[in-house]
Amino acid sequence: MPRKSEPLRKLGFLTIGLFDEHDPARGHRSTLDVIALGEELGFDSAWVRHRHLQFGISSPVAVLAAASQRTSRISLGTAVIPLGWENPLRLAEDLATVDVLSGGRLNPGVSVGPPMHYDDVKHALYPETADAENFGYDRVRRLLDFVGGEKVTDFSGTEGIEVWSDRVQPHSPGLRDRMWYGGGSLRSAAWAGEHGMNLLTSNVVQAEESEDFAETQLSHVRTFREHGGGRVSQGLVVIPTDSATPEQRAKYRDYVDRRTPRTAAPAGARRMMFARDLVGTSAEIAAQLHAHLAFQEVDEVAFALPFSFDHADYVQILTDVATKLGPELGWQPS
Repeated sequence: MPRKSEPLRKLGFLTIGLFDEHDPARGHRSTLDVIALGEELGFDSAWVRHRHLQFGISSPVAVLAAASQRTSRISLGTAVIPLGWENPLRLAEDLATVDVLSGGRLNPGVSVGPPMHYDDVKHALYPETADAENFGYDRVRRLLDFVGGEKVTDFSGTEGIEVWSDRVQPHSPGLRDRMWYGGGSLRSAAWAGEHGMNLLTSNVVQAEESEDFAETQLSHVRTFREHGGGRVSQGLVVIPTDSATPEQRAKYRDYVDRRTPRTAAPAGARRMMFARDLVGTSAEIAAQLHAHLAFQEVDEVAFALPFSFDHADYVQILTDVATKLGPELGWQPS
């Protein structure tokens, strides 16, 4: 089977940060513990996903602010913040603040489009402007400008004893170069490349030129690079079982079996395709990845942790990824 000529350069992981509605602090502490463990194991990056109005991380920037104080080396990313819920100016302030607190380790990933179930939430989110909001790429462009230090006002200087700036403060040099776009289509891949962003490509893509997931993802990676894009990180669900107990192995395979039917064909009007979750020994998973067309052209990954597992499961999975799967892919811990 094909094998990459270059070893995997950066290894990361993604967590959704689920919690119990009646004990949310425990779930959030678990997420912070998982990120701290990732640093101990040598992972290059830890990413958190958003879940608005659900029982997952609703404020990824706040969670990463806390994580920045419990870690010292690992990169911290969002995969991704849906900008339909955000004011780009205010978000730029939050991102810059966390980047300063982390010592320049923040990697913000964003996406566009209206919020999910928008008709149900729009009057709470945008009570006066719901039908006038623009959820297109302009929202990203504004955020990039604000993070990059472009002027946001014509007023600056001293007024009484207060000093005013004409750009977002704090300003964190280098943050603009670490902005990522979560793209699943040829259009978004091209746009991200043209606007100097990095690309997060996940286990969900839009079927456009092919109904083969790997071929489609590969076309996005190549389109991004053809339009001047920089770094690319691939996110697939991988579940190594090297040190898992028999009970864990059974649970993991049941989880994958229940999710596999959705990978059979494109779904919905947008023809979205899902990648099959990879479960097995690290050697088995590595063989499948080396045969994956898109994996062959990336040197960074952010493997997604399954949504609904227990903390002990995440410890086992991350430990196997760092100590067994990563080395199988040529990666060495930081």
